[in-house]
Amino acid sequence: MVQNKRLSNYIMAVATSIVLLLSSSCFNVKYTTSGASIPANARTFSVQTFDNQAAVVEAGLSQQVTDELKEYIQRNSSLTLINQTGDVDFEGAIVNYDVRPVAITANETAAKNRFTITIRVKYNCYIEPEKNYEESFSRYKDFPSVDNFDGAVKTTLTEELLELLIEDIFNKAFVNW
Repeated sequence: MVQNKRLSNYIMAVATSIVLLLSSSCFNVKYTTSGASIPANARTFSVQTFDNQAAVVEAGLSQQVTDELKEYIQRNSSLTLINQTGDVDFEGAIVNYDVRPVAITANETAAKNRFTITIRVKYNCYIEPEKNYEESFSRYKDFPSVDNFDGAVKTTLTEELLELLIEDIFNKAFVNW
């Protein structure tokens, strides 16, 4: 009697596991450790070169944005990068790259400057077209006006802003915020 009950419990556990496994495979979303929800049938992604259309064109920025977006998606998803158009595709342009004074002192000099980068992105999800978007993402950092922007300040702030912008672009595409 005890063996029959154990066998019955075992069969019930196996059957329950099979039902759960089969039902979970019907969902259309893959989840990753980054919290991204990528369409289940999406296997590939592509990133077109981001043109630099800003009034101030910083040498190498176009390639830096393109490469960093590719690397971020590879690190944070199971999608495979391809050269052709992928199941999901990113394209866009750098539309703003500038430094402006933001805090004026009593003697009409700038105490702080604001460095801003804006990137316009067009995201196409060929698996789920309703997730397509075209949007601009902008980030800025303030720094003391006594700091010389050309050199280490520019390099450091550019890296910080691009990290935030790339995360914003990824989150908009895959984390549904």
